[in-house]
Amino acid sequence: MGYCQSNCRDFDFLCKRMKDFFKALLSKAQSKRKENKTFLQRLAKQPPRNLDKMFAGETQEFFNKHSCLDCANCCKTTSPIFRDVDIDRIASHLKIKPGEMVARYLHMDEDRHYVLNSSPCVFLGEDNFCSIYHVRPQACRDYPHTERKNIYQVMDLAYHNTLVCPAVAGIVEKLKKVE
Repeated sequence: MGYCQSNCRDFDFLCKRMKDFFKALLSKAQSKRKENKTFLQRLAKQPPRNLDKMFAGETQEFFNKHSCLDCANCCKTTSPIFRDVDIDRIASHLKIKPGEMVARYLHMDEDRHYVLNSSPCVFLGEDNFCSIYHVRPQACRDYPHTERKNIYQVMDLAYHNTLVCPAVAGIVEKLKKVE
């Protein structure tokens, strides 16, 4: 659990500083969109041998210091893709039929993927905890997609995530300094 989440009840000002830190990372990523896109495209075309290890190491370092619970911007602004197996698992947990889950919460997007009808996620609480965390979609389990093999294959996704996830924005900034 991140420092801010464990102490927010007593030290609101620390949480505000954490939120300011996350906002600053996202603001920097927004202002460096073109630079970040070019950098990540270059990594995709000519990935260093240790690219997976570099991303994984920076991811571990970031999350050793910070918690997703301090931010949850991904849950507040974007929808994961819900695969059929995710829908079945979540519907079972909610004790409803998969068709009812789709009807209540999801629609098919232009790529023919099931996504949430609206943001923030209906399963996100005010405390940033997920009410279906143990049965959440695979896309949520894998987010922010920075600890995967052959990460060079998803540099376009990494670019998009720099604009959503402070962790990815920070990781990309650190990797640009190493390159």
